[in-house]
Amino acid sequence: MRSSGENTERDKNPPPPGPVAGPAADAAVAVPVASLLPGDSPRLAGVEPDHVRLLAALPDLPPVLVHRRTMRVVDGMHRLHAARLRGATTLPATFFDGDEKEAFLRAVERNLTGGLPLSLHDREAAAVRILATYRQWSDRAVAAAAGLSPTTVGAIRRRFFVPAGGGNGDGGDGGRVGRDGRVRPLDASAGRLRASRWIARHPDAPLRAIARAAGISVGTAHDVRERLRAGRDPLPPRPALPDPRSSGPPRTRTTTGTRAEGWRAVRDGLARDPSIRYAESGRAFLAWADDHVLEPGDLDELADAVPPHWRAAVAEVARSCAAAWLEFARELEQRARTQPGSPD
Repeated sequence: MRSSGENTERDKNPPPPGPVAGPAADAAVAVPVASLLPGDSPRLAGVEPDHVRLLAALPDLPPVLVHRRTMRVVDGMHRLHAARLRGATTLPATFFDGDEKEAFLRAVERNLTGGLPLSLHDREAAAVRILATYRQWSDRAVAAAAGLSPTTVGAIRRRFFVPAGGGNGDGGDGGRVGRDGRVRPLDASAGRLRASRWIARHPDAPLRAIARAAGISVGTAHDVRERLRAGRDPLPPRPALPDPRSSGPPRTRTTTGTRAEGWRAVRDGLARDPSIRYAESGRAFLAWADDHVLEPGDLDELADAVPPHWRAAVAEVARSCAAAWLEFARELEQRARTQPGSPD
């Protein structure tokens, strides 16, 4: 059951699409080549002549995807140029009936999953456009749509959309729409305070009722109730984040709510370090860590994706991974004590 606030956010910012960004007809029909117009391609460099000549040599061209209302090619500009090169008068096509924003999403999706791959610059530029249109989509949702890592999308959001005076870069109240369509706040403080007030009025309420009333997860509701029972503040303390301008290693341990920000600060310094930047193993570590550090709001979305009959098994795997991370931390700390200093 969704709160009215969540429904309002869904109306303003529709949930990210699944594998298909909108309806398209299954059957291909022959359309006149002269009737097809250039589309809004995610390729910054435009059409590549060598790929056009390669396609022109094929006996049959796969159908292009066409925006029905405008007759613009959503996916298949190289095929359109190949058809023109060999003098074809018609080209097989399927039609897309979504709006122009959805058409761009479909164009990116098609170019990520088939044909000539999009370059990194193409995907980053696509992420900028998607963020500009769907500011409240989560980094993970935009990453899935643009073929990037969530950390890269987060960096793009901070660079282009976070105002100089601060903020979350989402143009709203700080909530983000995940890939499952659920709105989750980046800062759970307001939800925790709502939960504490609800518990004060309904001390015997079940956790799920508290979570629904406050717009938070059941786990957060449980934590708030336990804190209140112990006479503690419903808001956990926020550890200081490492100063990215500092040359020394971070000295604070982060909690679930701040670990992603801590990683971003550390990652910026690592990425500039020549011993990381110019070493294959260093670049591989950054790529690996990008996929293993969780962002705020990820836990709920990831937990919701696990079917009930698999939760216990996945919990054991998560606990094992946590133990491996802890051992990794101990190893780094041991090396820091025995091999102090940093490279010039």
